[in-house]
Amino acid sequence: MSKQTAVRLPDETYERLRALSERTGRTAAYYIREAIEQHIEDMEDIYLAEQALERLRRGESRIASAEEFWRELDD
Repeated sequence: MSKQTAVRLPDETYERLRALSERTGRTAAYYIREAIEQHIEDMEDIYLAEQALERLRRGESRIASAEEFWRELDD
């Protein structure tokens, strides 16, 4: 199943997307989907890293050395 959404694009971006669509015979929706799918994982990773960093700053988490990490895996 898929959902529909609306996106506002700057005129220049829209024109580039339209031109790409015309040159390749693919729809603008195809390229919008591709762009989102390619970048969403990066954005999720950044968000998770920011959360982890904040937990470190608050003292809720700590960084283990490589030696500690491997020792804990052996236990």
